Amino acid sequence: MSGSLVTRLPAAVKLGVPLAVALLAAAACSSGSSSGAASGGGYGGYGGAAGASSAAATAMTIETHTGSAGTFLTDGSGRSVYMFAKDGTNASACSGACASAWPPVTTAGSPAASGGAKSSDLGTLTRSDGTKQVTYDGHALYYFAGDTSAGQTNGQGVNGFGAKWWLVAPSGAIITGTGAGAAPGSSPTASKAAWS
Repeated sequence: MSGSLVTRLPAAVKLGVPLAVALLAAAACSSGSSSGAASGGGYGGYGGAAGASSAAATAMTIETHTGSAGTFLTDGSGRSVYMFAKDGTNASACSGACASAWPPVTTAGSPAASGGAKSSDLGTLTRSDGTKQVTYDGHALYYFAGDTSAGQTNGQGVNGFGAKWWLVAPSGAIITGTGAGAAPGSSPTASKAAWS
């Protein structure tokens, strides 16, 4: 009886059912997605969503770079990382629009140190969306959307979202002074006491 019912169905329905099943199966297989904003690896014209997804898929490496602001922390590809003076120790006060302008540095595993960075100072905190944000000496680390290539420090000294943003020295001290946000002629200063 069921065979006679199938033979009476119009041809369009006979083809449509298997096609609908195939489309549903394909949709189920691709339901996992990754957001560049959530992972924080891509920003501005540097990295983008694809870079963010691949950066979050592996453990983050924190290393050092030397420039006009002195020696400061970067990620493994040379992108400058910053701390937010409004954050508490091992806590982030940056979300929403703040996290769009200052994407959190995230990792899928335990972060690694290279160059002058110290592995003993690396850690993570869990953000409200469940991602693991990298910390260094208790500072939550962020990128700046205004940095478009490795080694840029356009976020240095910027006052935004209620506090200043600073580069971090390998010692864990914040760096104030020379850089894109500093007054010309000033010298770099690293201070453990300057952040709270």
